[in-house]
Amino acid sequence: MEYSQGSIDRVFTVRLDHGDDILKELESLAVSEDIRSAMFTMLGAVKEANLVVGPKENIVPPDPQWARIHDAHELIGIGNIFWENDKPKIHLHSAAGRGESTKTGCLRENSEVFMVVEVFIMEISGISASRVFDKEKGFAPVCFSDKS
Repeated sequence: MEYSQGSIDRVFTVRLDHGDDILKELESLAVSEDIRSAMFTMLGAVKEANLVVGPKENIVPPDPQWARIHDAHELIGIGNIFWENDKPKIHLHSAAGRGESTKTGCLRENSEVFMVVEVFIMEISGISASRVFDKEKGFAPVCFSDKS
């Protein structure tokens, strides 16, 4: 286990509108506001989205299993922002539901807003963290250069 202690700094309340791409808009905000470490929650609806809903098999590195959303779904999510290779990386887990069906997973690639998505971002100050790709694991976990 690794960890680092920090404090909540700036807080952003964000409205994403119909047709916006959630991941692209959050990346753009992180660049324009220089948000290096943050956590966020969100709620709203999505029209089109791709979710990683688990590995195809229980092996590391995983081969992702995908679920595609092609019509309006209610959405709730929690995520974080850390930088990888000099750009922000959004890690967002969401549940998207329509009627009796719910899909839960890691939102990646396409993420088009239906009507509105509201995001509440809490920037974390006092830590030095980034994502560093680990070839054996097959992903980039958060790493701390100020290990506690």
